[in-house]
Amino acid sequence: MGRKKKTLHDYAAEFSELAVKRHLPERGPAGEAAAVETLYCTSCQLPMRVRRDRILEHLSSGRHYRNRRLLRQHGLRAPLLLSAGPDVGPSLPLQLDAPALLSQPSFILAGTSTGYGTIPSLPSYPKLLVPQRPVAGEDPMPSASHPSALAAFPPRITPAPSKLAAQRGAAPEALAASAPQHSGSGVGLALFGIGLVNKALFQSLMEESGCCLLYVVEDGLEEVQHAFGAEFLAGTRVLRQQDADVALSDQRVSGAIICLPPEEASKIVIDALRAGKGVFCERLPSFDRQTAEACFDEADRCGRPLVCGFYKRFDPALQFLYQKVRDSQALGRIHRISTTSSIYPAAPLGFLKTSGGIFYNAAVHDIDIVSLLLGESAPDTVFSLGHAFCADMACLKDADAVAVSMKFPSGAIVTLDVSQHCTKSCEQRLEVHGSQGTLRVDNQNPLGITEHGTSVSLYSQTQADRYRDAHRELFRHFLRTLRGKEPPVITKEQFLGTIQVAAAAEQSWRNGSAVDLRNEATASSVVKTEIM
Repeated sequence: MGRKKKTLHDYAAEFSELAVKRHLPERGPAGEAAAVETLYCTSCQLPMRVRRDRILEHLSSGRHYRNRRLLRQHGLRAPLLLSAGPDVGPSLPLQLDAPALLSQPSFILAGTSTGYGTIPSLPSYPKLLVPQRPVAGEDPMPSASHPSALAAFPPRITPAPSKLAAQRGAAPEALAASAPQHSGSGVGLALFGIGLVNKALFQSLMEESGCCLLYVVEDGLEEVQHAFGAEFLAGTRVLRQQDADVALSDQRVSGAIICLPPEEASKIVIDALRAGKGVFCERLPSFDRQTAEACFDEADRCGRPLVCGFYKRFDPALQFLYQKVRDSQALGRIHRISTTSSIYPAAPLGFLKTSGGIFYNAAVHDIDIVSLLLGESAPDTVFSLGHAFCADMACLKDADAVAVSMKFPSGAIVTLDVSQHCTKSCEQRLEVHGSQGTLRVDNQNPLGITEHGTSVSLYSQTQADRYRDAHRELFRHFLRTLRGKEPPVITKEQFLGTIQVAAAAEQSWRNGSAVDLRNEATASSVVKTEIM
């Protein structure tokens, strides 16, 4: 005996977003009166084809999500469908009474003929690192020390995690239960921005088996296709930035990877944290101290991890050096530290305009490593010299080569040599001189050959090649924080101290004088000097 065929009312009973509309009676071929019933979406006022895959396809679309969310926000009631005449087929959409609620649909990369990709399966969600602190129904407020820190961000009620998806308009439960299986499993991720993502992070996203990329939020479709390829994106939805809420409201997404300029990143960081997502900010969440502090405070209030992209501390060689210097005290008391960081290849001009300059794009990572080795958050004195050898850098009022000298409270003297004008191969060296010896991390050259004065480089190593392992370990650390296995190793105090020193180094270079951080009055205010 065959299986009973499902009726329109069966589908309407299964999916709460659907209903059956009875149209005005029509005359049949024999002249008898007949009523026509149509299955339709109550939010979008669109007739639906009686096929389960098409129903799921529509309910998971950004268009359906936006229409339902806007109807709820404005307290509107979905208008009734008018009677459809004989010319109206099940695939012809009827107009919504409030056309202003409809926005442009998001575009999707997939290998299917319908233009829609498969929806990855639900990952297992980690427990919150700390319990939710806000009382239900109360808005999270800025800290008392910085009452205006969150002024740029509109206040939102932070509900309990179990209620978050329903309030932000998540897809129906039936959609998640019957979603097709993704080729990979693990932590669901959403990537915001493509232009600033380094090659090593791309490789980690594609190679790591413990995660699956559910969304890419980027307006430039060509950049997404060039970065990943159609095969990897077969199960990934690509959204425009205006549709970012679709990714943030999806409960399958546990973490957000933000690769946007710091001026734009802070708002997405706040939104993602309030949506219950852990955040990995590939660059800096902000140049402004109060805004950056607000991001960390929001992470603490929401009980979600915020990981910043200080990748050098995850480099295996530097981790070994840290164990020798800090744990075993092999070098005794530290007297001097010197670093050389020549970046290759040079970053494109468009990136440099939004990166914050050489002190925030490059020197900040060496400042983080030095502070970590010394166990001191900030030096007493900072003095910088720099010059723009490239005409484009001079137009940006930035330098492409700087030397930063610092003296810490312990007496240790630190020298940073940073260059973005390297033409043959990246150069990354660090020396630590102590009372009982010296340790040095040299360039990593697989050929084992040192060259001097040759016209052609024997081995051109890029910055991404040199720190591929560091970026991979940083990404894995982020995944572990999402699973609740460990807290973020980069604390708020460490991050704020590092950008404070970077700001002092930039201020010294621009003013031509040393900066005394012991008596710096502006240490707790805005620390970034804007590049015109």
